[in-house]
Amino acid sequence: MAIPQTFIQELLNRVDVVDVVGRYVQLKKGGANLMGLCPFHGEKSPSFSVSPTKQFYHCFGCGANGNAIGFLMEHAGMSFIEAVKDLAQQAGLQVPEDDASPQDRERAAQQRQKQLTLNDVLEKAAHAYMKQLKASPRAVDYLKGRGLSGEIAKTFGLGYAPEGWRSLASVFPDYADALLVESGMVIEHADEKGQDGEAKRYDRFRDRIMFPIRNVKGEYIGFGGRVLDKGEPKYLNSPETPVFSKGRELYGLFEARTAIRVAGYALVTEGYMDVVALAQLGFANAVATLGTACTPDHVQKLFRFTDNVVFSFDGDGAGRRAARKALDAALPLATDTRSVKFLFLPAEHDPDSYIRANGEEAFAQCVKDAVPLSRFLIDAASADCDLTSAEGRARMASQARPLWSALPDGALKRQLITELANGIGIGSADLLQLWQQAGGGARPQRPTNHESPASPAHAYDGGSHTQDLGDQPGGGYTQSFSPSGGGSYGGGASSGYGKGTYGNKGFGKWRKGPPPPPRMLGQRRAGGSRADRAVGLLLANAQAWDTLSADDHAMLAHLPAPHGPVFAWLEAQLHEHGPQPWAALREALRGGEHEAFACGQVEQATMGADSALELAELADVMDRLRGDALEALAGLLAARVQQGDATAYEDYKRVNERIKALKSAPPV
Repeated sequence: MAIPQTFIQELLNRVDVVDVVGRYVQLKKGGANLMGLCPFHGEKSPSFSVSPTKQFYHCFGCGANGNAIGFLMEHAGMSFIEAVKDLAQQAGLQVPEDDASPQDRERAAQQRQKQLTLNDVLEKAAHAYMKQLKASPRAVDYLKGRGLSGEIAKTFGLGYAPEGWRSLASVFPDYADALLVESGMVIEHADEKGQDGEAKRYDRFRDRIMFPIRNVKGEYIGFGGRVLDKGEPKYLNSPETPVFSKGRELYGLFEARTAIRVAGYALVTEGYMDVVALAQLGFANAVATLGTACTPDHVQKLFRFTDNVVFSFDGDGAGRRAARKALDAALPLATDTRSVKFLFLPAEHDPDSYIRANGEEAFAQCVKDAVPLSRFLIDAASADCDLTSAEGRARMASQARPLWSALPDGALKRQLITELANGIGIGSADLLQLWQQAGGGARPQRPTNHESPASPAHAYDGGSHTQDLGDQPGGGYTQSFSPSGGGSYGGGASSGYGKGTYGNKGFGKWRKGPPPPPRMLGQRRAGGSRADRAVGLLLANAQAWDTLSADDHAMLAHLPAPHGPVFAWLEAQLHEHGPQPWAALREALRGGEHEAFACGQVEQATMGADSALELAELADVMDRLRGDALEALAGLLAARVQQGDATAYEDYKRVNERIKALKSAPPV
């Protein structure tokens, strides 16, 4: 769905960023602005500022900044469309849907209203269960026996569904209301009649500890109920409803959002009680699946908040099977900038019992030592294989094929083909050929460097290079970039970022594939900035956006105009339509404010370049931009230290360590 830019501007004029941020952050007046603790990084003194006049937020500690839409996307994990719809609902505006018929718009409006009504029903039930918990010594004693405090029960809104078939009748005057059935709170048997002649109805949840489930916006969407004593099922979940899908939602994610960012990773556990107990024991960054196997939607949702996910499972057979399903879900999303690990506790322990027995530090060490995805993939591929026999190694080759093929292209995938081939006992090229012949979708990887040596005139060294343009008008051009919106893009001695050198061929023709779009509006120039080059490379290779980290996305989107707005526009396009070819993006740009600029950058970036070289160059450009951003942040923190801000000194040291690590990183 395409939302007109004029509507976005009107929406941002209507909503108040102070109100939006205030839903999630406690703000206090601080001069002309409001201040609070930054929700994007852990801090003890407020450095997060919200400007009512500029309608903008900015953190002087971590550099996070943006408008109301950006805040919902970064903090609440919403997509661009979800954030716009959320704000439009608050402002009483109807999001334009020009491509929808009046009937479709009416149905969509009715569906949205139905969802809001169901959320209200579930919230009312949740508050009723909370009151029942306070009135039930038996339920309170059960929670105390599990080591839970009243404070943690309040944080997660724990409640108690009392015994009795129709307890909710005292909460909802019209117990026959169809919404009670549609929300999953009441079960109706149409083929059974009660004394009143109506279909027999009764509460779904009875004599259970209630765990309310909320989405990332804090709306109540369902429940999980646990029996206090013996009984089956041990856990009972809400059914699938218009507002609740177990395959897409995670328990505790709403409560864990800030903790995930502070800890730097999300811990995925197996149950509600694990999440609540871990939060009380110092690991508030835990979430759980809702009685179902982990899905790609679960993993994708977590990657909106962090680039690091740790799955925690019991070490028994059931835990191993659950881990394998999580591996299958994570593989397509395991880019080179993301980390997925698997933590297996001893069979006699769950996370709660392990921490109580061994302490927080021991559990934290277990998390640190968790099995990386690469190792677990190899273990899964070699499961039940006798690697001392040719037959066993052949079986490993067969089992490894779908796992390896599911990985996105990148350095991790290329390293794993070598490790798998070594375990199987054949060369990586032979293994790829074998898989290709078997029709498994595996294809030979494009070599990362070229066999033929490149002459100095055709070499790429840190961004300063001369390209042989063959029959292009004007011949070659030299990329000796001057600073502009992102720093100079060159390989001078002063630059320590992105040291890779790539062989390069003559750029006399466009890369293989469909013909190029009509002549772009941009004018080819003799130079440009690193940010210019990143614009061209990412628009030309939109699928590469998802290989960048969440921090990279934020850094690019917050660059000064025109770069930042172009990256924000690209991210919105990907949220709405997924990766698109440049021809489609070119049409979407038509008539936009930065159309000529964007087209000019793509023209320079795609002057016959091979796509693999473009991606390699993009990696180098991103290293340099990360370095620029860290240097700027270090300068800001240094100024604060000189002004006597003692809290900024530790941040300054950490930033300088990151700068040193980036400069000392091996060549790409």
